[in-house]
Amino acid sequence: MKYEDLLEESTSSDVYVIENADFKSKADGLINGNVIGINKKIQSCRKRACILAEELGHYHTTTGNIISQAAISNRKQELRARVWAYNRLIGLNGIVNSFKHGCYSLHDTADYLEVTEEFLLEALQYYKSKYGTYATIDNYAIYFEPSLGVFELV
Repeated sequence: MKYEDLLEESTSSDVYVIENADFKSKADGLINGNVIGINKKIQSCRKRACILAEELGHYHTTTGNIISQAAISNRKQELRARVWAYNRLIGLNGIVNSFKHGCYSLHDTADYLEVTEEFLLEALQYYKSKYGTYATIDNYAIYFEPSLGVFELV
């Protein structure tokens, strides 16, 4: 499972994960230095994986306290961490691999990738903003609109 892989990755990066943190805020996950907390209210392993991936993204890509999203630099760092998580859990290769395994719907793709549908949709929106309506990788074209579609190029 991806969540377990991320926990192992955290350990190997000397990041300590508190899996059932009791937050005073409504945050799903937070990081402080090399300690990541995941809200105890989050029960789904898939949602926990998405949260942990984003917090690891913060560990690897951001600096300082960026809780306040009023500053543009903080919003950029937040996006950088989200993109790290998208690429770590999904990526263009993951989309192609899900297609090769017979996933033709968002639900099946999210299921195969072990992420939430919401996280997958956010990643697809990001990839669309980066690549436009489609991207190519190896011998495949990935279309982001009107809906997700993968086609093998001949």
